[in-house]
Amino acid sequence: MDSESNGFGVCGCCGPLRPRYKRLVDNIFPEDPKDGLSKSDMEKLTFYAVSAPEKLDRIGAYLADRLSRDVVRHRYGYVVIAMEALDQLLMACHSQSIKPFVESFLHMVAKLLESREPDLQVLGTNSFVKFANIEEDTPSYHRRYDFFVSQFSAMCHSTHEDPETRTRIRVAGIKGLQGVVRKTVNDELQAIIWEPQHMDKLIPSMLFNMQDADDLDRAGHPSTPSGSGQDGEENPAALAENCFRELLGRAAYGNMKNAVRPVLVHLDNHHLWDPNEFAVSCFRIIMFSIQAQHSHHVIQQVLTHLDGNNKSTPRVRAGIVQVLLETVAIAAKGSVGMIPECKGSDVFTFESESPTPHNLWLGPTVLEVFNTLLKHLRMSVDFELGDSSRRNSSSSASSVRGRESDERIVQNAIIQTIGFFGGNLPDYQRAEVMMFIMGKVPVYGTPCHTLDTVKIGHQGTKRIQTMLLSSLIMVTSGFKSKSMSSALPPPFLDPLFSISLMEDSELRQLVLEILHNIIDRHDNRAKLRGIRIIPNVAALKIKREKISKQDVAFMKKHGQQLYRHVYLGCKEEDNVHKNFELLFTTLAVLTIELANEEVVIDLIRLSVALQEMALNNEENMPMSIRCGIMALVAAYLNFLSQMIANPPFCQHVSKVIELRNMDAPYLLPEHIFRDKCPLPQSLDKDDRQLYFQTADMAECLAGPGYNVERLSIPYIPQVTVLYTVGKIIHRCKQTSRDRLTRRKSFVDTISLQVDIMSSSLPDKQSELAEEITFETLKKAIGEIIHRIKSLYTTGLEEQEREKRRQVMEKFQKAPFEEIAAHCESKANMLHDRLAQIFELTIRPPPSPSGVVSISAGHTQHPSVPVYEMKFPDLCVY
Repeated sequence: MDSESNGFGVCGCCGPLRPRYKRLVDNIFPEDPKDGLSKSDMEKLTFYAVSAPEKLDRIGAYLADRLSRDVVRHRYGYVVIAMEALDQLLMACHSQSIKPFVESFLHMVAKLLESREPDLQVLGTNSFVKFANIEEDTPSYHRRYDFFVSQFSAMCHSTHEDPETRTRIRVAGIKGLQGVVRKTVNDELQAIIWEPQHMDKLIPSMLFNMQDADDLDRAGHPSTPSGSGQDGEENPAALAENCFRELLGRAAYGNMKNAVRPVLVHLDNHHLWDPNEFAVSCFRIIMFSIQAQHSHHVIQQVLTHLDGNNKSTPRVRAGIVQVLLETVAIAAKGSVGMIPECKGSDVFTFESESPTPHNLWLGPTVLEVFNTLLKHLRMSVDFELGDSSRRNSSSSASSVRGRESDERIVQNAIIQTIGFFGGNLPDYQRAEVMMFIMGKVPVYGTPCHTLDTVKIGHQGTKRIQTMLLSSLIMVTSGFKSKSMSSALPPPFLDPLFSISLMEDSELRQLVLEILHNIIDRHDNRAKLRGIRIIPNVAALKIKREKISKQDVAFMKKHGQQLYRHVYLGCKEEDNVHKNFELLFTTLAVLTIELANEEVVIDLIRLSVALQEMALNNEENMPMSIRCGIMALVAAYLNFLSQMIANPPFCQHVSKVIELRNMDAPYLLPEHIFRDKCPLPQSLDKDDRQLYFQTADMAECLAGPGYNVERLSIPYIPQVTVLYTVGKIIHRCKQTSRDRLTRRKSFVDTISLQVDIMSSSLPDKQSELAEEITFETLKKAIGEIIHRIKSLYTTGLEEQEREKRRQVMEKFQKAPFEEIAAHCESKANMLHDRLAQIFELTIRPPPSPSGVVSISAGHTQHPSVPVYEMKFPDLCVY
């Protein structure tokens, strides 16, 4: 009988009869373990294993048995020798038969990890790491690493009393997890490693050690990982970061959720959102480690987590929003450099028709981001206003004020995120986002009123309006549209201008800045900053192009709307220096981007109308506002005259400005907008040389190109009912005692947008100054109702004209069979109606006796009427 097949048979006690592989294994162990592994005997064992690979499983089982006995007997020197032999055998053998040997090897590593001796745990980990670096030829169908994930994770959280030993165990645990990751992520049969039960151990173990990093800023650097140096090999934080990066870099799309969710949970459990430096560092690592096409999935995860923390403290929510901002910023910058389909450095443009999965901004994620952020913005305002109401009835006013300031931090973070996210979108998507945000701005009485302002009141409404308009400024910054009609469609323009009519200077400033971002396509605003008399416009090197046909059509359709809101915005009593600066920039940008000869005439008419409004003062405006309007007109006409390069016009404007410098400096922007500028008691209308005259400007512009006859037609803005009634109610409020508490224009509560002429406003100054009575208000509302009825009649006439047009179009374009069928149905209806009429007219009156009348002794039968005769169809019309 073969001695090798007997194993531990009857002659197991006799050395010469023992199997050869056992003798070879026994020979590698010296009598004194301090002598270490016998190299010559190890070479014999290796040669034998390579020559007879079928014996590898027995060699492994025997080594495992010896190692188990040595561990129990605490003979750690022989344990070290056994593991060294196993390592050498693993490195030398790469055959099919190595699979059973690996099972024995992993069993021995598990034995070491289960030991409470730190040295044995480190020894087992080092052997496992060596094994993890071996690339196997064939996948393993049954091997699992659940135990190793759990054991290495536990080592990462070691709380050993000795700091040095604790660090060694943690480093070993991290290295072991790194080995598990390398061994499993590329093996399709080991996809189980991405399951939540394993990720919930892997990720927190790495983050737990990363928290101890001394330099968080360096931990988030994309190009120089903190563990890249030699010192990082024994630094748990640096090693954990490297492992974390490697794991995320290998994550596929389907595994992103399981990889990111444990990060969010860990940050929650350890209260790391406030302060959020570590959270920001973690997500910087995530965004720089994952593949570019997976960035939107991380953003979606953070948004979902923000929804789940909607009732958390303000600082926690602010921390999450700031992390979201960081991820969006990195995704926007990183995607441009890594996506081959993208060109440019700021925005994305797409080639070909094939979809590209690398684009961060594809799919419904864009509007989903904005919808979530706007929802949380509204919630933050609700919380802030709720705290304000509680402050009035609570004694802890300081804590409530602190929470209000925290809510402001949340709101500012959300606005920055909205602006940055929108600012990095391509122009075609940015236009959609602009419409989406404007649809969320609460404008009373319009379809855009999507927020329940009944609950948040005027103060909350104003807060939301201010924040949303601020985010719109950031979204529209750098926006370049080829045509104004696509950049300023009516659903966007109408609510924007409705806000510009509100009696709040801050809101009007935000509206004008949004218009500047959209209209100024050549970045000329910086050159026009500050309202002033520009001596040489040519020196500014204004960039401009010839106005396109689309923009000409836009100004014909919406130009009067733009002029009207400039006109109305000038006479608001709460205008400050910045308002006039922005109004001047608005007129200048309109001239540069959208002005042809017709628009130039309209702008001059508007300027003259503003001058007349300030002189006549029918609105009873303060002198500072009147002088500010005159200075605005002077600054703009000086700019316009040089832009159109008309020497006579320039001379006329320069002459008026020179006279003002000498006699009325308060009518120039350099003087009126200075502090403590002396103001006159009144403006002298008779001193015509101080004002711009329509006749003189018409004479200067006479010639081809300009229709100067239109200058003689005074500009009369089409004021809305909304604005008129708002002014009436505002005057009523001015006479009340609680003017400061109830000063809110009725422009926020009237939903009717009907254009009427300015004649509906009171004409005389005495009428403006009188006390508003019930009769005065009744007359004004009666006139409004009359206007509405006239417009309703006009609407019916338009409907009738539209109906006739449809009938004509139908008979011109419809097929003959359809027309014939229509005529036949009409003819049948006509026959039926005529039959009813004739029956009523020729029917004999009823007899008093109730019997049928008899003539010549017999009953009279009526003859058949003509209208009942049957005629051929061709004879019937």
